[in-house]
Amino acid sequence: MNAVKKYLGIVWIALAIAIAYFSIGIFGGKLTSGKQDDLVFGIIIFFILLPMVVTGLTIFGWYAITDEYEED
Repeated sequence: MNAVKKYLGIVWIALAIAIAYFSIGIFGGKLTSGKQDDLVFGIIIFFILLPMVVTGLTIFGWYAITDEYEED
């Protein structure tokens, strides 16, 4: 079971990197579209939601890799 946790930790970290990469690609156009609605949406995604999601997945993956979830 510990091996599965470590592999899934790597998956979570890879997923965080993929989400960051694709979110910048997809929502990057929202910041430069010139519409106020797109600008507000882009700012919310980039500066509030994206850091929370990426940081959460990365920390969760790191804890899984370093056996922080090990049962005593």
